[in-house]
Amino acid sequence: MCRRNVGLRSLLYTLAAGPMTIAEISRQQLDAHPQLGWKPANTDMAKQRANWVRSLGLAERDGDLYRLSEAGVDFVDDAVETWAGTEQAGEGCAGAEARTYETTVQARAVDPEFRATVLGRHDATCPVSGVDHPQLLAVAHVLPWSEYPDCRADPANVLPLGKTHHAAFDRGLFTIDEEFHLRVSPAFETESRVLQQTLLHQAGESLSLSEQLVDPDYLQWHNESLEWT
Repeated sequence: MCRRNVGLRSLLYTLAAGPMTIAEISRQQLDAHPQLGWKPANTDMAKQRANWVRSLGLAERDGDLYRLSEAGVDFVDDAVETWAGTEQAGEGCAGAEARTYETTVQARAVDPEFRATVLGRHDATCPVSGVDHPQLLAVAHVLPWSEYPDCRADPANVLPLGKTHHAAFDRGLFTIDEEFHLRVSPAFETESRVLQQTLLHQAGESLSLSEQLVDPDYLQWHNESLEWT
């Protein structure tokens, strides 16, 4: 069912970040997969999807809230890598397929629905560079994939960054503090107008992020690993 029905895995990924009401589920599904096309006020489809994942034993209902079950937690922990390289049914804000590419660092392939989940949560826009073309955005983990396997599928541990800025983030050339201010390494120098405008000139400025999108604790742990912070 999770293979045939677009949006079910992205729903599970979003539930990994916290419980949701039916109205929130409806908004999440349309943000991540606008091709679904139902009207936001019509919650019947969201209820159907919530009941589907409940019938699979992957979610539980607690009053008006739906949350992941223990089996659901296990599912999302594996799915982000297991479904990597698969095609997403239809076309939504996720745009390009998830695949590995080379910049100055190597980005991992992830489940296309995880990518759609991340882009949907952030309006398919890099909070640092303002890049808003899905094919130019990468899924960047705050806590590294290899070192924190338990956080791989947590949407609160992921940012959509322009590919150049993803490489710069992974290299520790800039970071984001726990209050969502942009911090740039004092050793970073560049003649690139784009990097000057988006990093050097914006250093210290507040970014359009929140605790609902990115976990401040993850940012703190990440920053503790940087020598210059």
